Amino acid sequence: MLDKINETANFLKNEGILNPEIGIILGTGLGKLVDEIQIEKELDYQGIPNFPVSTVEFHKGKLIYGRMNGKYVLAMQGRFHYYEGYTMQQITFPVRVMKALGVKFLLISNAGGAMNLDFKKGSLMLLDDHINLLGNGPLIGPNHNNLGPRFPDMSQPYSKYLNDKLKKIAKDLKIILHNGVYVAVAGPNLETRAEYRFLRGIGADVVGMSTVPEVIVANHAGLPCAAVTVITDECDPGNLQPIDLNDILATAAKAEKDLIRLFSTLIEDL
Repeated sequence: MLDKINETANFLKNEGILNPEIGIILGTGLGKLVDEIQIEKELDYQGIPNFPVSTVEFHKGKLIYGRMNGKYVLAMQGRFHYYEGYTMQQITFPVRVMKALGVKFLLISNAGGAMNLDFKKGSLMLLDDHINLLGNGPLIGPNHNNLGPRFPDMSQPYSKYLNDKLKKIAKDLKIILHNGVYVAVAGPNLETRAEYRFLRGIGADVVGMSTVPEVIVANHAGLPCAAVTVITDECDPGNLQPIDLNDILATAAKAEKDLIRLFSTLIEDL
C-alpha cells in the first residue's frame, strides 16, 4: 500500500497538483461544486495510477485541482462504493493520497434517506456521528504505523472545529442544517420497511451507502473531516413508496445549491 500511495502522489505532483490544502469528496448528484473551482488540472480516474474507476453512471470520475476562495482544493467528482465490488482499501485509497499530498482538511458530501421524519427531503444534515453496518472496515489487515495507529480513537469522528464552523455558517446564511447520525449500509438495494424501523431504532437519522470508510481512514491518518448529507428521500416505513431515482437526483441537484454555499463559505473561512 505504501508504495502505491507514494507512486500515485508522485504522479499527481508531476502533473502539477502541488500543496492542496482541502480535499473534497462529492457524492451522488452533487458534482456541481466543481463549477466554483478555478480549475488548474483535471484528470480522469482511469489515467491515475492505482486509482479505482467509478462505475456509477452519475459519478463522473474526475479528480479536480484548482483554487476556490483563495485555497487550493483537490476534489473528487465521483466516489467509490463498497457495492461496486471494490475493497475497503480501494475505496479509501484517495484519502491516503490526499493526506500524502499535504491536504489539511477533508470535506465530504453524500445523498441519503431520512428515517428521522423531522428531516424533510431537500434539506441538509451535518454528520455528528455514524454507525458502520457495511460489514467490513478499511483498517482490517496489517497496520502501517506511519499511516496511523493500530487502534485509532473514534470518539469524535467528525471534527468539532469544522462542524462548529458549518453550524455558524448555516445560521448566518439561513440554511436548514440538521445535526444527526448517519448509518452506512452495503446496498445497492434500498432498505425494506423492517430495515428502516431497525435502523431508526438503533439511533440513526439518515441512511446511505458511503462516507463511513473514508471517515475512518481520515481519522486513522489524523486528517480532520466534516460531512454533510443531502436528504433526497423520506424513509417512512408506514408510508413507503417505490424508489424513483430521477426524483432522488432532482432533489439532490436542488439542495446542492445550499451545500455549495456551505462548503464555499467554509473553505474561504479556513
